[in-house]
Amino acid sequence: MLSSTEMIQKQLAGFESACRDAGLRLTHQRLEIYRELAMAGDHPSAELLHQRLRKKIRTISLDTVYRTLATFESHGLISKVDTVESQARFEATGMRHHHLICRKCKEIIDFQWQQIDDASLPEEIGKWGRIDNKNLVVSGVCSKCLK
Repeated sequence: MLSSTEMIQKQLAGFESACRDAGLRLTHQRLEIYRELAMAGDHPSAELLHQRLRKKIRTISLDTVYRTLATFESHGLISKVDTVESQARFEATGMRHHHLICRKCKEIIDFQWQQIDDASLPEEIGKWGRIDNKNLVVSGVCSKCLK
């Protein structure tokens, strides 16, 4: 089994290869933004990511973080997590999973559910067009907030 450091290194290598394949220049800022996102377990917003990155890259702007995240998302390198809040949250694209979101503390937890992944969509949805992604978002109040 791979350690978390080895998993991050493998993910970064895949990211670098995907950037080359997509014709994206691999700048220091892009690499650091992706690295920070890949290491984050909390599905950070662009603002939170910017705060973290400023410790490493003092001159990085919030606009650069936003534009870079949009570029990464448009090339399928990261995912935007659908939430009910107005602030988008992001994650490095990895293993297929779904999300639990606490309405109170806004914590997002990843979980896997093979039955959902394998389930066929209703026939009328198939007639709509091409489905590229099937993702389940479950919201409620976590046990910590219920206490």
